[in-house]
Amino acid sequence: MRTLSANEAKTQFGHFIDMAQREPVRVMRRERVVGVLVSAQDYEAMRQFYANRLQHTLAASSTQALAELKPVPN
Repeated sequence: MRTLSANEAKTQFGHFIDMAQREPVRVMRRERVVGVLVSAQDYEAMRQFYANRLQHTLAASSTQALAELKPVPN
């Protein structure tokens, strides 16, 4: 992953965007990561991945909750 300072990202924004089309680019300010720029394609893939993961987690939680509500036969 490439890294730029916040100032470099600001002054070379066009180049910054071009780099992000190939790989994520980390932005540093005062020796700490303050952001990461990714391509729109990568962002959409990440968003879809986490949406699917959340959907599966909710389905599993719902199934477990319903199972716990069923009365136990005597």
